[in-house]
Amino acid sequence: MSWQKFGIRPDLVERVKVKMKNPATKDRVKALLDGVTKFDLQDRSKVKRLVKSSAKVLGEPLTDLQEEQLVNFVIAQKIDPKSTLHLIKLWAMFR
Repeated sequence: MSWQKFGIRPDLVERVKVKMKNPATKDRVKALLDGVTKFDLQDRSKVKRLVKSSAKVLGEPLTDLQEEQLVNFVIAQKIDPKSTLHLIKLWAMFR
């Protein structure tokens, strides 16, 4: 599944990709996600909290619609952060 199918705007993705190239920002986002499990990433309220926190770290104001699109995307991916295969799949999706 592609992020575009969830209505996520390409300009948002491009801005986030550029911001994640900054090592300090990348480290802050990594710290935020440290210890997150695949079960956390299937819990709508936890994912929503992570999306809001990540957006704040990145300085990306999100509308309620964008927030909901991102939450739906994360939940649909069934991401296991301990699985290298899942992480490679996500990396390939956004490169």
